[in-house]
Amino acid sequence: MTTGFFWDETCFWHGGGNYAGMLPVGGLVQPLDGGLPESPESKRRLCNLISVTGLAGDLAMRGAPPATQDDLLRVHPKSYLDEFKRLSDAGGGELGRRTPFGPGGYEIAAQSAGLAKAALSAVLSGDLTNAYALSRPPGHHCLPDWPNGFCLLANIAIAIEAAREAGQAKRFAVLDWDVHHGNGTEAIFYDRGDVFTVSLHQDRNYPMDTGAFADRGRGAGEGYNLNIPLPAGTGHAGYLAAMERIALPAIRAYAPDVLIIACGYDAAANDPLGRMLAHQDTFQAMSQQVMALADDVCDGKLVMVHEGGYSEVYVPFCGHAVLAQMSGSKITAPDPFGEVFHLRQPDDAFDAYLDTHLSALAQALG
Repeated sequence: MTTGFFWDETCFWHGGGNYAGMLPVGGLVQPLDGGLPESPESKRRLCNLISVTGLAGDLAMRGAPPATQDDLLRVHPKSYLDEFKRLSDAGGGELGRRTPFGPGGYEIAAQSAGLAKAALSAVLSGDLTNAYALSRPPGHHCLPDWPNGFCLLANIAIAIEAAREAGQAKRFAVLDWDVHHGNGTEAIFYDRGDVFTVSLHQDRNYPMDTGAFADRGRGAGEGYNLNIPLPAGTGHAGYLAAMERIALPAIRAYAPDVLIIACGYDAAANDPLGRMLAHQDTFQAMSQQVMALADDVCDGKLVMVHEGGYSEVYVPFCGHAVLAQMSGSKITAPDPFGEVFHLRQPDDAFDAYLDTHLSALAQALG
């Protein structure tokens, strides 16, 4: 088994200046020292951690060229790309909501999309068993002509359209376990049946007006979008139950040619932008679940594309566990918060409530 790890130093150089993101700065609220919650450190520290532990030696460490203009135009209109490039060349700015970027932001975003494209292509060609793309800036909130939530280009959609254009696959499934609803990926494929989009997210976190269970697709895409909103505080057991009882059976029934994970770590217990109480073991166990599913339905073809996760200290440990699981490596990075986060898990009364919630969703799906 060969696991690819696609990364590029330039992705760590994306920045938006002193920008508070989802936190209400102004008035009596002082600006943050670091500014942007979507900082490079959580990703850079993941690279550092796999190097220090030796896990990088069990991975195929690779770079990739940026996504081309043709790649981007399959998803984004030229008018949007032109304005993005103009602002980028002029020193940066903001095109949508919570999407600041500095000089060269356009080229860095194209590089981020290029990592996702290359990872998917390598797995579909049989060059790699599975792959992880450390994409930054992220992509799952980006609409074709309107970025938001730190996302400037729709990385996964760009990768899918490139693979389709190359004739590498016909049916794609995207499972998004970022704590925030994957509204951009949903919107891009909402009218289509050749991409099945599933989002497992904290209910009414971000965006607050999307992610409803009732939103199942439209026209040719009806039934090919699935939202699984979960209450704040769901925790480790709840995530695994939602996967086992709803997300994985739905993807199995769809039988994709490849399974793509929008891999955010902001459901972790100490993440500043989520309230879900997941921990390192949660992400490793979910990785084990999707690997087993991919083995059954698409010859193991699995690609992880990095999305959110805003704890600079904890994201690397979650990512390390995912990569060790994907590669079959025995090298570990013990969870520094494990004891505390296990103690903070929901009690029996909450788990009973969640069981009722998941049963209602499963029954509605038949």
